Amino acid sequence: MASNVAEFYKNKNIFITGGTGFVGIALVEKILRSCPDVGKVYLLMRPKKGKAIEERLEDITKNSVFSVLLEQNSPDVFKKLVPVAGDVGEENLGLSPDDRQILANNVNIVIHSAATLDFQASLRPTVLINLLGTRRVMELCQEMKHITSMVHISSAYVNSFLLETEEKLYPEPENAEMVIQLVKDKSDEDLDKLTQGLIKDHPNTYTFTKHLAEHEVSKCAAKFPCGIVRPSMITAAWQSPIPGWTISKNGPQGFLMGASKGVIRRLPVNKQLVYDYIPVDTVVNQVLVTAYHVAQKRSGELSIFHCTSSTYNPFKWDLVAEKTNELLHMYPLKSAVWYPHLKFLSSLMLFKISAIFVHFLPAYILDFVTRIAGGRPM
Repeated sequence: MASNVAEFYKNKNIFITGGTGFVGIALVEKILRSCPDVGKVYLLMRPKKGKAIEERLEDITKNSVFSVLLEQNSPDVFKKLVPVAGDVGEENLGLSPDDRQILANNVNIVIHSAATLDFQASLRPTVLINLLGTRRVMELCQEMKHITSMVHISSAYVNSFLLETEEKLYPEPENAEMVIQLVKDKSDEDLDKLTQGLIKDHPNTYTFTKHLAEHEVSKCAAKFPCGIVRPSMITAAWQSPIPGWTISKNGPQGFLMGASKGVIRRLPVNKQLVYDYIPVDTVVNQVLVTAYHVAQKRSGELSIFHCTSSTYNPFKWDLVAEKTNELLHMYPLKSAVWYPHLKFLSSLMLFKISAIFVHFLPAYILDFVTRIAGGRPM
């Protein structure tokens, strides 16, 4: 059957921020594979490690996630991807006047995925990227002459201080202008002292600034169709294009990678708790359908959608705990430094004690041996 969503993307030009990240690369792959008649896909990218954006784009297209796409298409399919030099953390997104004009004249759909995901980050970088970055994207959207929809990827945890959250915009936790001014005027030391008083019930600066960013999107909802998708913790692909594909070390993927190497052997996990994971391909599908939905709806109101497993389809580690070591042994890594064996501990105190013997001491011994052999300690 023909897909209404794929038809919607036909000949549409898309602008994506965060297109080089975990969700961004999965988005690009899905668009090229499932919406073959899409126009150009502009990717905001910054030069990195001495590499031009064209080189970075070429490196991205070599990722294994595109293997299914290339089985069905020639490498010419990547000609639809257009790298654009810029950075959400800079004034005017770091765009040149010419590039900004090209985007303003040609883009139909905007997907804002860029964000700092460091939950330990101080206030300054999170405000510059998550809050001001979103404001700059929305300013660019207002210059676009043919925009049909804008989707902002937020977080299920922007309202994590509430016991129950609905798919609606909650009041600002603080005045955004005041927060931005503080970041401009205050030193890092002063900001650190003020942070807890500013974020209040928010667990960290990440959820605080992502909450404020939603209000930046809301300000434009009456001007053009806007949608927000709130995913929980995003994990490896469930079904497509490759089950288990990931390039992210966040969440369970990171500690399973560590377990595969034999480095992580204990985890402070209550196997009966619900851990809210959502596969990246589910998130990508929802983002792309949201752009279609808000364009069809055109209500002038902000549409918000949660993308979580939560209590609807809850995941508990108890479901897979007994299979974990079996799978770690079935798929060993060449770079493993110790035979993998992972154990979950519900007591934080027990975890800290056992970590001394199975994490720290072996690490010191391994580094000592590596030094003697002339290598660099890990």
